[in-house]
Amino acid sequence: MNTNSMMLTNPKVFLKKGLLTFLLLSAAALALPIAAQAQMAEGEVRRIDAANNKVTIRHGEIKNLDMPPMSMVFVAKPASIIKGIQVGDKIRFSAIEENSQYVVTKIEKLTP
Repeated sequence: MNTNSMMLTNPKVFLKKGLLTFLLLSAAALALPIAAQAQMAEGEVRRIDAANNKVTIRHGEIKNLDMPPMSMVFVAKPASIIKGIQVGDKIRFSAIEENSQYVVTKIEKLTP
């Protein structure tokens, strides 16, 4: 008797395998936010151009972009992420390269 036929004839085996699969998938889903946070960089807001949805950030290394520390302009997508930040704020942010431009996709203020 192979494993598939055992699962069909023995509901306990089926339930155990299903539970194990569920637990493994759940653990993987919980690990995603940790991996995403590892790609966040820290910086300081130097300029905000709300009319053009741009923010200048003096930042440390951005590992996912293989970028050394520097100051540069990012496009904010969505534009709403630059609301509530001010020049001089210390931030943690996520950035990507999209259509040959650098885009900030998430900004969190750091507490002083």
